[in-house]
Parts: sequence; C-alpha cells; structure tokens
Amino acid sequence: MTSAARGAGRFLAKPSFQTLLDAIAAEGYELVGPTIAEGAIVYDRIRRVQDLPAGWTDVQEAGQYRLKRRDDEMLFSYAVGPHSWKRFLYPASLTVYRAEQRDGTWHYTQTETPTPRYAFIGVRACELAAIAVQDRTLRDGLYADPHYVARREAALFVAVQCAEPAATCFCTSMNTGPACRGGYDLALTELPDGFVIEIGSDRGQQLVDSIDTEPLDAQRLDQARSISDDAAKKIKRRLDTEQLRERLLDNLEDSYWSDVAQRCLSCANCTLVCPTCFCVSLADVPDLRGQTVERHRTWDSCFNPDFSYMNGGLVRDDTRSRYRQWLTHKLATWHDQFGVSGCVGCGRCIAWCPVGIDLTQAAAAIGHQPASKDTQPSGD
Repeated sequence: MTSAARGAGRFLAKPSFQTLLDAIAAEGYELVGPTIAEGAIVYDRIRRVQDLPAGWTDVQEAGQYRLKRRDDEMLFSYAVGPHSWKRFLYPASLTVYRAEQRDGTWHYTQTETPTPRYAFIGVRACELAAIAVQDRTLRDGLYADPHYVARREAALFVAVQCAEPAATCFCTSMNTGPACRGGYDLALTELPDGFVIEIGSDRGQQLVDSIDTEPLDAQRLDQARSISDDAAKKIKRRLDTEQLRERLLDNLEDSYWSDVAQRCLSCANCTLVCPTCFCVSLADVPDLRGQTVERHRTWDSCFNPDFSYMNGGLVRDDTRSRYRQWLTHKLATWHDQFGVSGCVGCGRCIAWCPVGIDLTQAAAAIGHQPASKDTQPSGD
C-alpha cells in the first residue's frame, strides 16, 4: 500500500471504513463514537460500522430534540447530541484519593487506575474547540488535573467535518466551526461513496498507512470543500461577540436577569450538556467502620444552590444570581481567567433547556440590545 504524506488527502471507500476502525482497535484503543440510545445520538463504546447512526439525523430547536430518518445511509449526517467527549476525558465521578487508618495513623494514597486509551470517532469542529478550552483550564494552567492530562494525552481523535448543523448551532459566531482546523489525528469528510481523509498527526499517518486507501482526486476534494462551505451557510443563529464581555459586566443589574429567572428552572441541564463546564464538588466518604475515607469528585453546577455555600450562607441564593453567574462566566470572565470564551457555539444548552432559554437571545437582550431576527428561536 502507498504511504500517505502527513497532511495530504486520501480517499477511503465506504465499504472499507470498518478496516479503519479495526486498525485503530488493533493499536489498543477503545472505540467511542456516536450511536443511538434512548431516542438520541449519544457517545458510547462501539465496535463496528453497524453501531453508527446510519441514515439518521437530529432536528433541534430551543427546548427540542428529536431524531429523523434520512433518505440515505450516511453515517455522520447529524449535529450533536446531549453527550460531549468531556464525559470520557473528565469523568462525572472519580475517586481522587483514599485514606486508611493503620496503627492509629492515617495513610493517604492517590487512587491509581489504568488510563483508558480512547479513540474518539466523529468529533466535530466545535467539540475540538471545546477540548482546547478544557486544555487551558485542566492541562495548561498552574494546577493541572493529572486525571484529565493522562486521558487527554492517551486519546486518539478522528474528526468528521460537519455537514448538517442544527438550528441551534452558532459555531460560526464563535469562530470554532463548522470546518475542523486542527487538534485531530485524522479528519474525515463523508461523501456518498466514502471518506476524504486529512492526516493531522504522526499517529494518524501511521493508521492511514496501515490500510488500503486511494489517492484523492480533484473532484472529490472539491466535493469535500463544498460540504464545509455549505454547512457554514446553513447556520443562521448568531451571537454578537463584539464588546460582549464589557456589555455583560456593565449591566449586572439589567432587568433581563429577572425576566429570564422567571423561566429558568435552575435544573443545571445546560451545564451538564456543556462541553466546557468543569465545576465539581468534593466529598469525603468514610466506610461504616471509620477506618477508611475516600475523596470523591463529582460534576457539579453553579445552578445548584449549595454550590455557592460559604461561611454559613449562600452567595447566590436565587435563580437570577445563578443564571447571571453562569452566563457572565461563560461569555465574559472566562476571557479574564483563560484568555478564551467558555462557549464554542455547539447549541446544546439551547436544545436541552427544558423551557427553551436561548443563550444567544439572552446575551443580545442584556444592556437592552434588541435581539436580531436570527437569534429568535422558533420554539421559544
């Protein structure tokens, strides 16, 4: 087979896609990709092409998500579901350390578990951007999370160029998509008869060299480019980021905060589906004998009242203050902390909000800036 130069395009016929999955698994990776469960396209362990959502897409609006059958058998023609890759890189529940009492003395040990080697199949541009945001907070800062770092460095990323953005997507406003620009080992563009492959790393090159692929002709290359261009044109939702940080922080007493609090359930759905939110809580859990204690770390949310408990009281004791904290942190003070927005425009928080609160509409309303037509969701 012909060796592919790094960065050069190759073509993989669709009937041969399983050979790519097999080659990845043969390298010791656990395949994780999109599959259908409980009425949604979620990320879970997969083994074969048949596990993928062939012929399905998703329809999303504010507070709405449903699957829809396509009239073809495309494998990756959907947007994003309720899961993000965060659940594998930054687990929802983790035992941080264990303390055991022996001979009247406490002995502390960090828990050591084998680091899984995940191969993420079907990562979108906005999700690569979200992982890059989490890298800043969990890997590259002064206090790196060793569990995240180990999982992140061991993972393989097979991206897929977005072809069917949802009505809730606004990645073009955040400059995070829909085209993948980096951060992957391989990037695939799905055509009806196969995949255009772009190689992004040495690991990706080795994988492509291990399977039978074809040279990429100009016609297929043009097809692949037009898919990303067409996807960008389909995105109608907008978030005006010009002076957004200043406008939010200069209007902390805006009446809209109270207006949105009348609808917000403080349910934390938006933070659970968000691919960048990283708030956690820690709890020391003893056994019944009182001889061992484990420190458990679990996902938490700034929407939970007890999350702001301090010095005998709640810092944010109403829904208004909790929603304001979430939105201003996501779109404003995240820039101060990490030099980047905490939002990548994936639209999950809009689709999975039970009452259809739209982040883009809220951001446009603060400071009495009228929302544009594109930010008005049909289901809101």
